[in-house]
Amino acid sequence: MSRRRTPRTNALRFVTGRSARTLSHPYALHPPVLGLDFGAVSVLITTDSVITTADLCFARQLARQAALYVLALERHLSATRKESAA
Repeated sequence: MSRRRTPRTNALRFVTGRSARTLSHPYALHPPVLGLDFGAVSVLITTDSVITTADLCFARQLARQAALYVLALERHLSATRKESAA
């Protein structure tokens, strides 16, 4: 992802846990929807009716960043377990 050129004016923080989940909703006649469900709050990610290469680029960036997030969580959990075992 490229660096942000404009300052961030708002940030939302959604804490994951047992109630958090992700859902993929593929549709035959409409663009797919990715849902991030945090209990009382749901975030839906979709495109306009015509899917573009920019939409695909964003989805790939999202997948890459999610994969990096998983690796960071795994490293952190592993380090935490090693510290608590010592």
